[in-house]
Amino acid sequence: MKRNKIWQWAWLIMFVFFMVSCGVEMPKETQSSFETMTVKKSDLEVPVKFSAKMKGQADVTIMPQVSGQLMKIYVTEGQQVRKGQTLFAIDSRNAQHELESARANLQAANANLQAAISQANSAKLEYESNKNLYEKKIVSNYMLESSLNTYKQAQATVSQAKASVSQAQAAVNHAKVNLGFCTITSPVAGVIGEITVYAGDQVTPMTQLTIVSGNRQMEAEFSVPESIIEEMASSGVSQSDKAKLISQIPEVTFIMKNGTEYQHKGRVSSLTGVVNAMTGSLACKATFPNPEGNLYSGIQGTLVLPYSVHDVIVIPQAAVVRLQDKSLVYKVKADSTATAVAVLTSDIGNGKDVVVTEGLNVGDRIVTVGANNVQEGQRVLFPTEPKKAKK
Repeated sequence: MKRNKIWQWAWLIMFVFFMVSCGVEMPKETQSSFETMTVKKSDLEVPVKFSAKMKGQADVTIMPQVSGQLMKIYVTEGQQVRKGQTLFAIDSRNAQHELESARANLQAANANLQAAISQANSAKLEYESNKNLYEKKIVSNYMLESSLNTYKQAQATVSQAKASVSQAQAAVNHAKVNLGFCTITSPVAGVIGEITVYAGDQVTPMTQLTIVSGNRQMEAEFSVPESIIEEMASSGVSQSDKAKLISQIPEVTFIMKNGTEYQHKGRVSSLTGVVNAMTGSLACKATFPNPEGNLYSGIQGTLVLPYSVHDVIVIPQAAVVRLQDKSLVYKVKADSTATAVAVLTSDIGNGKDVVVTEGLNVGDRIVTVGANNVQEGQRVLFPTEPKKAKK
């Protein structure tokens, strides 16, 4: 058995020697280079995302102005209503009685005023007559003074009667307003929210009946870090010049919770003037058109704000090796070997690239594809042998 193996090895050695002596080249093991890139700076647009909540631009809480029994509900939840459309009716009988009583009091006050005016006119004629007679020495001074006092009292009575008329008229107007409050109409065009009452319920000015969401224009409420707002403002624009600052913010997109992108773009419409000390952010609102009525108050989603950054180092995510709490990138040295350097990165939201904020410089060469398989000090670049010319 041993003899056979010895003969096999001998024949193999003889075959290799024969092939080499005949000039036949043996296949060589080739090593390929890793994929690399040279670091450089570039400009890009980063989609910054914020949690947002939609609200109708004219959401109105409907509450009665008078107390009474709710007689009728004219609308249903989710119904589209126009401005001025009747929503609810409250029992108006008491209000109607108050109006009738106020009108009767006004009529009586007017009658008293006419009587007072008539008495004042008579007192005036009597005073003027006594004045003429006094000048002719026919009546005494006492008669003249007495008629003058009577005339003044009559004038005072007229003034009181006029005040009573005004007071009665105010009562009539108040009763009319209360009667009008018994019919509740929509102050805006919009959609009816949840109706919290039923016909027959007793309601008061503290009772919330429903909410009408004016949904022709919707507002997405969100918070933006102050640094981003400052970065988006061009040089020379002060924070106090809000209108110009807001006009420079690009259009925003609203993403529903199911991942669907809302078809209409929005514009940032307002910024608060004070940074929240707890969050270091500014409360903002973005206005979206809602002609089809697909947006509703209360829905939540993601607001995407395009954010332009300049002169940043962008590398593929594949070039970053995650090791516990560190992020490493393999930099290629002059001798073609790799050395790991720690970097700080930030995601740009496209799923394939990251921005390096610390650890790399322009001109550095790094390993991209296959970085997870590189070891410290490993050679990653190999020269390509020139192809032999055919004879």
